[in-house]
Amino acid sequence: MSSSGRPQPLSLVFLLGMGMASERINCPSRCSCQYLEVNCTGQQLQEFPAAIPLDTRQLILAANNVSYLPAVELSFLTDLVYLDCRKNLLGDDLDFTFIGVAKLVYLDLSFNNLTQVTFSTFSHLLSLVVLKISDNPNLVAIEKDAFANNTWLRHLDVSRTGLTFLDTSTVRDLPNLRFLGLSDNLWHCNCSLLDFITWMTESNINFPDADNITCYMPEGLRALKMPAVEAQLHFNCLTQLYKQDYIFLCLIGFCIFFAGTMAAWLAGICAVIYEVHSSKGGEEEEEEDTVT
Repeated sequence: MSSSGRPQPLSLVFLLGMGMASERINCPSRCSCQYLEVNCTGQQLQEFPAAIPLDTRQLILAANNVSYLPAVELSFLTDLVYLDCRKNLLGDDLDFTFIGVAKLVYLDLSFNNLTQVTFSTFSHLLSLVVLKISDNPNLVAIEKDAFANNTWLRHLDVSRTGLTFLDTSTVRDLPNLRFLGLSDNLWHCNCSLLDFITWMTESNINFPDADNITCYMPEGLRALKMPAVEAQLHFNCLTQLYKQDYIFLCLIGFCIFFAGTMAAWLAGICAVIYEVHSSKGGEEEEEEDTVT
């Protein structure tokens, strides 16, 4: 310390070093930390890292072996807005996982093992703008109301999954949606998907890699672009009758025939009864006239 009371340069270096050391102490093992950001990319982590600073806003866990996201530990990160979990081993147990990170704006779960998306998966992410769940080959189901609460969702990517069907209302009712990735899925271009294909052709959504949004089934439509098969599906679904339609029509015809036969039979019985009573009444009147 100089006579003026100012610390010498060596003392300043020591104080700065102490500050940097304290920041490193607060950083999870095998991760790097900057201001409000924790980056654990490619560290072969098996579990969610411990001791993440509570003021973290950006957390990157990409390219690890994490198979489970603990909801309790995540809920401590109340200011988290960016979460990158791509290329991990996350499975289908994600319901209520994100209940405590309501400020989350960006979520990347691509290249994982997701199998389904339910209403409870993302329903608490009211501020979500970007959601990437592409490259999950085992993802075969997205519930109709899965994104009902994510009204700010602008970017949604479900490309390269196991999806064969997507209900139109699942995406049509998202008022801010501008980008929708659908390519390289196993779409079944049947009558159930016709409404969705019609919506695609009429919407103003940006469909990236549109050349790869193709039908997988039936065999006759395989590799054809989904919007291009709309006219054919309209013809097949709205003008042609299928086996179940013929069965239904036969049942209706049989019921009508049976009802008509029964009605005619009852009418005939009533007519016979009426004739019998009428003839008896006439005979009684003749007898009375004869007696008198």
